[in-house]
Amino acid sequence: MSRKGGAALTVSGASRAFGGVFAVRDADLAVAPGELRAVIGPNGAGKSTLFGLIGGQLAPDAGSVLLDDLRIDRLPAHRRARLGVGVVFQAARVFPGMTTLENVMVGAHATTRAGFLAAAFRLPAHRREEREIRERAADCLRRTGLEDWAHRPAEELPLGQQRALQLARALCGRPRLLLLDEPASGLRTAERERLADLVEDLRGDGLTILLVEHDVAFVMRLADRVTVLDLGRVIADGTAAEIRADPRVVGAYLGTAA
Repeated sequence: MSRKGGAALTVSGASRAFGGVFAVRDADLAVAPGELRAVIGPNGAGKSTLFGLIGGQLAPDAGSVLLDDLRIDRLPAHRRARLGVGVVFQAARVFPGMTTLENVMVGAHATTRAGFLAAAFRLPAHRREEREIRERAADCLRRTGLEDWAHRPAEELPLGQQRALQLARALCGRPRLLLLDEPASGLRTAERERLADLVEDLRGDGLTILLVEHDVAFVMRLADRVTVLDLGRVIADGTAAEIRADPRVVGAYLGTAA
């Protein structure tokens, strides 16, 4: 489903301010290939801003973002997608008027090779590539449990299935780095469990995953390492057990019951 091998992610000294107020300041993050890294923190900690700096929705005021050894922080999101960065946003995003299968096929746009002229004139190269993408999208639907919804309008899917659709669409682009923004938000318990099982399977495939999430139990089950933000700064980084025991994290986020 993903390209062969996960990518290393390195964020060095990343900062971004809005109206003179830093949302992220001097943030460092090093994620190994095949690692599942979670980023947690209280509301306003800078998680969404850091996510945007990595995914390409925002540009840093200072610092750098590297995918393996390639600097990507000045590349637009579609260029990052072509390099293997897949993004799943918190808000459910579907293309109305298209089937679930067609929605997933859109995720492969960054990996197409035939080109505009081949598509415009329906040349054999385009037709062959379209068949490959359709087969890949169908496989992604099976992987995410949506095969029965393939030919139904995507806007008819319940929230849990819309989240799964977004994940299937990202996987159709064959990412090496998968960014997940609050994927468990609003899901019922059974849906969260299915999502956690799928994310664990993807990590088992060697995909590098960065997970931004409020659900601490969800994070602690999945993450190899956890990075904690508070007021835009990284205040802790370690295993789940180390994070639970860190007094700075307890004070800033987890609370005394953690």
